[in-house]
Amino acid sequence: FDVTQGVDPEDVEWSMGWNKWPGNYVDTVQRTQNGFQVCEDIVACFKDRARVEKRYAQQLKEWSSKWKSIADSRPLYGSLMRAFQSFFSSAERLSVLHSSISHSLVSEDEERIHSWQKEAFQRKMFYGFRETYDLETAFARVQKPWVKKLKKLESAQHAHHKSCEKELSALDKERQAKHNPKLKEHMLAKIQQAREKATQDRDKARERYEKVLEDVTGYAPRYMEEMEAVFDQSQEQERKRISFLKQTFLSIHRHLDVTNNDRCASEWVPPVKKKKHGKKPKPLTGDGKTVMIGGVRVKALYDYVGEEADELSFKAGEEFLKVEEEDEQGWCRGVKEGGPEGFYPANYAQVVQ
Repeated sequence: FDVTQGVDPEDVEWSMGWNKWPGNYVDTVQRTQNGFQVCEDIVACFKDRARVEKRYAQQLKEWSSKWKSIADSRPLYGSLMRAFQSFFSSAERLSVLHSSISHSLVSEDEERIHSWQKEAFQRKMFYGFRETYDLETAFARVQKPWVKKLKKLESAQHAHHKSCEKELSALDKERQAKHNPKLKEHMLAKIQQAREKATQDRDKARERYEKVLEDVTGYAPRYMEEMEAVFDQSQEQERKRISFLKQTFLSIHRHLDVTNNDRCASEWVPPVKKKKHGKKPKPLTGDGKTVMIGGVRVKALYDYVGEEADELSFKAGEEFLKVEEEDEQGWCRGVKEGGPEGFYPANYAQVVQ
């Protein structure tokens, strides 16, 4: 930094980065307390969610018990009765599922967070968290010589500005005296001497100011390096906290996600109409091999295991070709990749969009 160029010292300070100001590390140190509070908030939040899940499970159980007994007394039979009852068995499974979600949120996620809190947020007697104390101490130790230099710079800057003001005042008096024909020579000489002394004082103050500014500028790289080293320690702890909280949220999401849980699946599947005997699929061959022919691609909605040799078996979610439309008995003919073919219930698959 060339002080002879008249650059404002504030520009020098701004070029030193985020951590030039004394005491500016408070927000960084506060992250420890904030991290602890976030954990407390997460626990409280999902404790409430666990209570919601538990109440919902109980309500499902009560609803199923109430209407199951009513349904049993109604004049329903066959597939209608099984379809009606499937709602209640599904509700009972959902009740068990949401009870397990409530239990997981409390016994697993909450316990995991509390266990991690004990390790990550060690307390210091009479002073909050040990990490907070250690970081504050480290930051303060690094900033101590820097604060002294800044105070010295501020004092030199103030003295320089005052000397400049005095010089300007002396110059103004000298200018007025020179244009005053009534002023005596010895009085003019005194005014000129005062102006010369003000100029000398200003030069000395500027010299001291430049020397202090040079010292601060030279010390800045070391100060920045030491501050960044302490900040990196804090940043590493913050990264660990963020990583843990991400894993915690993923765990909570898995517990709350019921879409992939087998206990949510309904036991009821559409009834199958028995086909008449004697209808066999036409063989599909080409060059001596079973081949895929023109048709409509469909996707199985339920598992189906063929009971006869001319029926096609498949798993829910499996895709194959429908090569014959539904007949009057409710059966279609399909062909799988690789050749297997046969009849299947039309309501067990739907066209792939």
